[in-house]
Amino acid sequence: MKLSEIRKDYSSKSLDIRDVNHNPIQQFRAWIGEAIDSEVPEVNAMCLSTLGLDGYPNGRIVLLKEVDHGFVFFTNYESEKGLEIAKCPKASLTFFWPELERQVRIKGKLEKVNSEESDAYFHSRPIGSQIGAWTSPQSKPIASREELTSRQHEFENKFSTEAITRPLHWGGYRLLASRIEFWQGRPSRLHDRISYQKNMAEDWQIIRLAP
Repeated sequence: MKLSEIRKDYSSKSLDIRDVNHNPIQQFRAWIGEAIDSEVPEVNAMCLSTLGLDGYPNGRIVLLKEVDHGFVFFTNYESEKGLEIAKCPKASLTFFWPELERQVRIKGKLEKVNSEESDAYFHSRPIGSQIGAWTSPQSKPIASREELTSRQHEFENKFSTEAITRPLHWGGYRLLASRIEFWQGRPSRLHDRISYQKNMAEDWQIIRLAP
């Protein structure tokens, strides 16, 4: 089958501006809750897009780990994305839950979470993942898989006799949203799009967009 011939007509749900929560964070919590209840695979997977050091947009899939007054994820601060965020702390997140025919797009500024939050999440991870944070010089060139395995064994030995601490180059970011859009697939590509935009008074303006 040709790519141009692949089509899906969305028809399972609708989205009305009169029905959404006045707070987009609460609306997001409602939607991700429905996705969890529907057993959507990798429900917290999101495309994080940053501005590359070469000036081009740069996207990759990361995992959402908390929703409070922002959207929290964790990574290596010295990775490609970490360096990009350090230079331009603005980003967008995109969630797609095809089982519910829904998409959420979020953009805003990024800030590092405090060390206590990063420590707490780091120590909640499986031991292998904690050692992995020490092992991988993320985004840096390596000679072979064997080099990575050797580093892994080195840190496994090191932490067999001492407590694992969080590496200072690893921690969390929180995206503070300035715009959040909820997309619900509808028939004939006439989708529902409800957008929340922060105004100068830091209040949320809610508008419907054409598909």
